[in-house]
Amino acid sequence: MKREFLQQTYQNKKVFLTGHTGFKGSWMLQMLHSLGAEVMGYALAPETEEDLYYLMDGDNLCESVIADIRDKEAVEQAVLRFQPDFIFHLAAQPLVRLSYEFPSETFAVNAIGTAHVLDAVRKMEKPCTVVLITTDKVYENKEWVYPYRETDQLGGYDPYSASKACAELVISSYTRSFFHPEVYDKHQKAIASTRAGNVIGGGDWAKDRIIPDIVRALRVGEPVTVRNPNAVRPWQHVLEPLGGYLLLGAKLAEDPKTFGGAWNFGPQAGDNSPVEDLVQKALQVWGSGSYDKPELKNQPHEAGLLKLDISKALVELGWTPKYNSAQAIECTIAWYKTYHEGITDIKEFTMGQISEYLGEEQPAFLIKN
Repeated sequence: MKREFLQQTYQNKKVFLTGHTGFKGSWMLQMLHSLGAEVMGYALAPETEEDLYYLMDGDNLCESVIADIRDKEAVEQAVLRFQPDFIFHLAAQPLVRLSYEFPSETFAVNAIGTAHVLDAVRKMEKPCTVVLITTDKVYENKEWVYPYRETDQLGGYDPYSASKACAELVISSYTRSFFHPEVYDKHQKAIASTRAGNVIGGGDWAKDRIIPDIVRALRVGEPVTVRNPNAVRPWQHVLEPLGGYLLLGAKLAEDPKTFGGAWNFGPQAGDNSPVEDLVQKALQVWGSGSYDKPELKNQPHEAGLLKLDISKALVELGWTPKYNSAQAIECTIAWYKTYHEGITDIKEFTMGQISEYLGEEQPAFLIKN
């Protein structure tokens, strides 16, 4: 992933970024700012002072609109006022376990919120490239060993997964009804969706996510509680899918007919590992700590096995993961350890990881024990 190519696309362009105050959104905001884009962010306010958005001085990187994606009028007003060249829609209720507590709200945010963004796009009278982010969990998970392709059946056991599958149906309907690639010259809106999951990286403090749970335990010297040690996931560093989204946006702007539709972003085939392996690697990088595997009863259902087929992105988009899962874990825990110890400015450290990912001659910023 070379900075020069992406800068040619995004420098001095208007980019509307939903979810800009969240974990992935804050990384995306910094990447877009570093590429010279003019960004308007639309999201709820950050929840804590430790949120990456605050650590990266996010208010100085964009025009920030604090509002709910479920507010149709507010979404439309922001989009139509800004008149973006690109839209990256990341705003979501992203937690599986929380979706069991708030199912209808999860559907409203993830499915109807996506429709609100696309309704705003319908009302724009200028060309716009739109990349809508869902999840790897949109597939009807049969717990088989085969990786899922973009053409496989959509579904979802839990409300989160199902809501994201619904979002994919919304995207497909709007694309075929209003933004069909065959009549692009008429509407001039290029639409694509992306499916990635189990993203790890610095600055994620969400509840019931494995990396934040590990870090919270390590910071106070408690054993890490491993909920599903045998669950297999396609772990990837946050910069990997974000780099894929940016590359897709660039290609989509050039050729809407070829690069529209759905795209998987994940690790290379065979680079999936169980939760317990991730925990062991995290403790190794941190340099201390322990974990236990309690028997938990009456837990909400979570998928045990999930793999993505990224052949389409590899072959047609020319996107390739830069880090394997072990390197992704090392980069991630190195960020948290740096933040915890306070030896290096965390903003500088984060920007260094972005620069290294984009191919610049910068140190790897990895902590060696």
